[in-house]
Amino acid sequence: MAYSVGLVNLGCPKNQVDAELMLATLQKAGYELKSDAGEADVAIVNTCGFIDAAKQESIGEILELARRKAEGGIRAIIVTGCLAERYREQIHRELPEVDAVAGIGANGGIAHIVEQVLAGEKTELFPEKTALPMCGERRLLTPGYTAYLKIAEGCNNRCAYCAIPMIRGPYRSRSMEEIEQEARVLARGGVKELVLIAQDTSRYGYDRYKKLMLPELLHRLCRIDSLEWIRFLYAYPDSITEELLQTMASEEKIVKYLDLPLQHCSGKVLKAMRRAGDRDSLTALLKKVRQAVPGITLRTTLIAGFPGETEEDFDELCGFIREIRFERLGCFAYSQEEGTAAAELPNQLEEEEKRRRAELVMEIQMEIMQEQAEALPGKTLRVLAEGYDRDEGLCYGRSVADAPDIDGRVWFSARQNPEPGRFVSVKITDCIDGDPAGYIVEESGEELP
Repeated sequence: MAYSVGLVNLGCPKNQVDAELMLATLQKAGYELKSDAGEADVAIVNTCGFIDAAKQESIGEILELARRKAEGGIRAIIVTGCLAERYREQIHRELPEVDAVAGIGANGGIAHIVEQVLAGEKTELFPEKTALPMCGERRLLTPGYTAYLKIAEGCNNRCAYCAIPMIRGPYRSRSMEEIEQEARVLARGGVKELVLIAQDTSRYGYDRYKKLMLPELLHRLCRIDSLEWIRFLYAYPDSITEELLQTMASEEKIVKYLDLPLQHCSGKVLKAMRRAGDRDSLTALLKKVRQAVPGITLRTTLIAGFPGETEEDFDELCGFIREIRFERLGCFAYSQEEGTAAAELPNQLEEEEKRRRAELVMEIQMEIMQEQAEALPGKTLRVLAEGYDRDEGLCYGRSVADAPDIDGRVWFSARQNPEPGRFVSVKITDCIDGDPAGYIVEESGEELP
């Protein structure tokens, strides 16, 4: 009898790559994979434990599967990922319905863990974090034309608010040869858009080669013929070099999009966060980026309500956002994470105040994005078609300004809906809730209203 396994993946794209590796391992071991974990013999929850909201989502998924287990629909539940790594003792104690808790270093042995729980064993497995597999056969959870490619694992930055170094361990880069080989396999499988990820992509290679090697890696990947878009997420401002900017400007396949999580602009707040810089230095960096790579989309992530953030600090942050006019921006209310340096700082803000500040930041950003979208009519964008929305009666896709599962969409009409994964030219005529909208223009120049 072939037992079935279903996996619920939560959290960031880095966690998703881990899930894809585990799914391929399970399939190779002979298990049937179910898209609905609640209908499987064994349900795996690959959890996120980064901030409180993510932890609550993970716990909610586990409890829902526990309910279905009690009804007789599931034989066993396995918890993997960051929540498992971070709260190994608490999970079995507070969630007795869970049959196995496995740290990230145990991902390579997931088939054996499934075998154990099917045999009725309760297990905990926590090898060294460095045992986490970073390569191997994957069963993609993304559409076939897009894939994430993890180039490094862990982090050395030790930001005061962040638990990632505790959860994932030190920064460790993969070799360029291994990354390039995996990229070629993905491209042969039909991937057209490759998204490079790590906790800090711009630091890639320094631990292995004693030099920042992301530019060289990008040059290599651009030589893979069938890849059309290459983007990288999670760059760190201290590692944005002239060489990296020149590479972005000169290589056509690298999308002109830079994800640069700045977290704040106040020098005082950044120092408390254990990050470098201030408003002047960050403004100068962003000006330099825009000059070096004309037309680039700048994305950042900010934290509102960090301990000790005064009204003056917050006003400075709001002024910074209005001055820079980021094309894309996300803001989180500060989450007080146990075990981090920031959790012990004085002057912690009330939850309601933190949320208020984060919401105000996003209101400012939505106004900026609406104004930017309203300036697009008349322009033609290259769009990666992704599907058709029956409610809107329109096709949709993404431009270079939109990273998958993070940013918005481009809406368009067409005489014949293009296959997902096909690149089309869309002339913009309008915007829908901040997203550009238009219609396909044929390569011959003929417009298709």
